[in-house]
Amino acid sequence: MGVFVLSILTPAPAHAQFYQCVAYAREVTGMEIRGNANTWWGQAEGRFQRGKAPKAGAILAFKSARGMPAGHVAVVAQVVSDREVLLDHANWSRPGAVERGVRAVDVSPEGDWSQVRVWYAGIGDLGTRTNPTFGFIYPGTRPTPVYAEADRGPLVSQDVVQMAMLGR
Repeated sequence: MGVFVLSILTPAPAHAQFYQCVAYAREVTGMEIRGNANTWWGQAEGRFQRGKAPKAGAILAFKSARGMPAGHVAVVAQVVSDREVLLDHANWSRPGAVERGVRAVDVSPEGDWSQVRVWYAGIGDLGTRTNPTFGFIYPGTRPTPVYAEADRGPLVSQDVVQMAMLGR
């Protein structure tokens, strides 16, 4: 009598993509900035418009902080209100995982998006820490030049003017 070996063929599981936040943001927006997330704001200067107003498709750039020394970047999926957005990002609640449509709330006293709280899967609610941010980088845009009165030629970018006004 023969021996029968039962073999069940099952499809191999698809391997999930492991993402760092910068690789995910770059892939989704097409923005060609490299390096740690905390360097994106500075690298965007002179290349892209930057600001304090959320817009769908913009990148929210986080500063270095305890718990995220390399910073973080996330893509604005939807603007809910002037103080709430939904983000798409990677490597936040779980290492390498992509999260879509997660809530982020501006908790800054001035309403300028310099401090945010972001939904965290571990507790199923907004995270317990306040995260410092630089602001928003708008992919596909160029800085707005400021023109000299005499020749109307470009003088400096709007980013340089804003930084001078802030004393930086």
